[in-house]
Amino acid sequence: MKSRTAKKPYLSIVLPVFNEAENIEPQYKHIVDAMKKTSYSYEIVFVDDGSTDNSFKLLELIAANDRHVHVVQFRRNFGQTAAMAAGIDYAKGDIIIFMDADLQNDASDIPLLVQKIEEGYDVVSGWRKNRHDKLLSRKIPSRIANWLIAKITGVHLHDLGCSLKAYRGEIIRQVNLYGEMHRFIPVHASWIGASIVEVPVQHHPRKFGKSKYGIQRTFKVLLDLATVKFMGSYSTKPNYIFGGIGLLLLVLSGISGIIVIAMKLLLHHSMIRNPLLLFTVMLIILGIMFILLGILAEIMIRIYHESQKLPPYRVKKYI
Repeated sequence: MKSRTAKKPYLSIVLPVFNEAENIEPQYKHIVDAMKKTSYSYEIVFVDDGSTDNSFKLLELIAANDRHVHVVQFRRNFGQTAAMAAGIDYAKGDIIIFMDADLQNDASDIPLLVQKIEEGYDVVSGWRKNRHDKLLSRKIPSRIANWLIAKITGVHLHDLGCSLKAYRGEIIRQVNLYGEMHRFIPVHASWIGASIVEVPVQHHPRKFGKSKYGIQRTFKVLLDLATVKFMGSYSTKPNYIFGGIGLLLLVLSGISGIIVIAMKLLLHHSMIRNPLLLFTVMLIILGIMFILLGILAEIMIRIYHESQKLPPYRVKKYI
């Protein structure tokens, strides 16, 4: 793909931080050393997600001595998704790069990601091909989750959980983050037509501090995946799924009702004592409820889009 602009982009490197006091200074130095080898103008945005250790004081000291560094401090721990959303809000860059503050991502990979953005891609996702994490609690669950996400969403990435990613600014600023949906940012970006590429990046074992992730994260991903699938396929037409289920239940109730009548006429079976009659009535009620739920969902979606003034499209270029 051809580069869209000859001008060197301004980079915003965003790092969510939660109790990473031992890693902050070496991570900062690694980023600075990596950026000195490039010709890019940049800023580093640390988002302190309510750390209870010495993290913010260290960040404050670094920011006081380096004009490239900015620090956003939360009043309490809001989670990684909120930290990334704040990073997007406060970042000024043409390209926004996310990475962890635990030294496991390598800052020397940043130019590789930026190069792909300059080639014309909108999203560049890192792939920890040689991952240094525990096999049973991290690697295997991650592979299963990535495979499942790719199958359901159609966004085929080997390592959706890798924090090292680069986004074109105008794309990522159109993505609304909430809940724990930071894992699915490339999926959200794909909904608005973003071009996505994956590149292998380096990964290092954690030296200091404690990992914030465990096996329970996989279960959260699976629950979030159901929401992502619904939002991606039915967010503008929820009545298709609720109304579809309602119509299916009504069809089943019709079949069940016919069976009840046939049993009465042909087998002289009592309709009142036939459990299928109760089943038929239950299906009718559920079918009507699902159709009404779909109508209510349609009304809510329209109110949301009108209040947010969101068009049902995304423009790539206007000449």
